[in-house]
Amino acid sequence: MKKIKYSLEQFNIAKELLRWTLLIFPVSISVGLLVALFLWLLDIATKTRWQNMWLIFLLPLAGIFISWLYNKFGKDSVAGNNLVIDEIHKPGGGVPIKMTPLILFTTVITHLFGGSAGREGTAVQMGGSVASLFAKWFKLVDEHKSILLMCGMAAGFAAVFGTPVTGTIFALEVLAIGRIKYDALIPCLIASIIAHITCISCGIHHTHYTIAYDGDGSGFFPHIDFNIVLLLKVIIAAIMFGFASFLFANLTHFIKNKSNQLVPKKWLIPVIGSVLIVGISYLIGSFDYLGLGVSNPNNGVSILSSFHVDGATYYSWFWKLLLTAITLGMGFKGGEVTPLFFIGAALGNTLATISGAPIDLFAGLGFIAVFAGATNTPLACTFMGIELFGSVNIVYYAVACFTAYYFSGHAGIYQSQKTAVAKFKINNADL
Repeated sequence: MKKIKYSLEQFNIAKELLRWTLLIFPVSISVGLLVALFLWLLDIATKTRWQNMWLIFLLPLAGIFISWLYNKFGKDSVAGNNLVIDEIHKPGGGVPIKMTPLILFTTVITHLFGGSAGREGTAVQMGGSVASLFAKWFKLVDEHKSILLMCGMAAGFAAVFGTPVTGTIFALEVLAIGRIKYDALIPCLIASIIAHITCISCGIHHTHYTIAYDGDGSGFFPHIDFNIVLLLKVIIAAIMFGFASFLFANLTHFIKNKSNQLVPKKWLIPVIGSVLIVGISYLIGSFDYLGLGVSNPNNGVSILSSFHVDGATYYSWFWKLLLTAITLGMGFKGGEVTPLFFIGAALGNTLATISGAPIDLFAGLGFIAVFAGATNTPLACTFMGIELFGSVNIVYYAVACFTAYYFSGHAGIYQSQKTAVAKFKINNADL
């Protein structure tokens, strides 16, 4: 009887997974195609801005236009990623499908005219809104709506960065600090893989990063395959990465809240932000911190340059952090993650230069660890290190991401993220 019961259970599991695959397939294909279109348009916008730097002077007009668009058509979409996360926690009215064209179009505008922003937020919002639409068409119950929304998030993240495993874990981990929703594990993995394949099948090429450091062992402990002295340097650097995450998240929220409190006319907020962005760029004598920042045609500071000696200045990480916080806090659209990569890689370059550690390794660690701290997703970011840089230095990835996660506190870039388990519980009786 037990064997029969076991066989029936496995049959039902296989049947349920097949059902979810059929539900996920059209969502993932749609998200993969949308992300491919978005990345193509973003590449055109970035190249156009670099070739016509006078476009940055139109950033105030772009800000007014974005403000008008959301005020006119997207009041119920303005919460962005937080709306998607809220709908997963407690399904209600759904994520409006108009979020997709709005966030896609306004993110491209932000980058075209020089705003400092990313792309992950756009991909995740598109994934969430498309999944919500299909959930309505499929007439899913609330529990299954939540799973499909998570699949949309995973698909968007995987397609935009070319990291299907990271996309899966990110969607499971980002909803609540200290808890992972395993009930959506395989559906999210299926969605991530399909969306990733769809996106690259459209001719999209993701940036390749290389860490030459091969994780040599320690002379003091010959049987350990990592360097103890270097590990101590990684821990100290990771604490700084955690503080950078904390600073970015809190500064962005502070600017957003204060600008809404102090500026009565909402269309004026992005105008003031534009003046600050352009003014600071001129003040520091560099436009390297505008836009996405993955590469720089003028051989300036970028994510890629930060993996090399003299690829960033001591303050590069701070300027990117400040300009991105102003951009996103004052009404422009886009993601936070790619700027976090920039901040982390540049800070890693600086810390490696000061401590004598390998530049490329520390740039890579900052890349994933600042992201881990700001989003409270250390597991996803450890896997991102493996997918982007290879598995040789996995011990350093894990130490950097986990440490940054703790030292970033309970703040994060997503205000709808709940705290399921506190990072530390300090019992005064033990002190």
